[in-house]
Amino acid sequence: MTPEATHVETRRSLGRTAAWLAKQVEVGLADVDLSLPQYRVLGFLDESSAVSSDLAHRLAVRPPSVTSMVDGLVGRGLVERRAVQSDRRQVDHVLTDAGRRVLEAADRAVEARLADIAGSLDDPAETDRAFEGLAVWRRALRAHRAARTARP
Repeated sequence: MTPEATHVETRRSLGRTAAWLAKQVEVGLADVDLSLPQYRVLGFLDESSAVSSDLAHRLAVRPPSVTSMVDGLVGRGLVERRAVQSDRRQVDHVLTDAGRRVLEAADRAVEARLADIAGSLDDPAETDRAFEGLAVWRRALRAHRAARTARP
């Protein structure tokens, strides 16, 4: 296979790799009894509170899906609903102290799972590059979200 063909094949398989990686995140989250969507909600709320429509947009789901996800988190005391001062018809979702502790535990569990997997690589520098690659994807995702939000 030519280097160009190898590059194309590698890029095609990245989606599968991202899906496999997401499954490994789910495995790590099982230790703290969170689903991947719940983890995403807590992560977004850790950045700032949000109304349902904003959460739905950020999570790329429909508002009813957000309601059912958040209901479980509210029931566990991880998220609190508060009336928006400027518009009492809207409800703001806020991460509670308990939610912040669970999110921190989830972050540690996921990091441990990923470190275990990356530690299977023979070269410690390659292990570091695996984590650096995830950091680059985080920056790309944030830049993409910022660009989409800035569009009229």
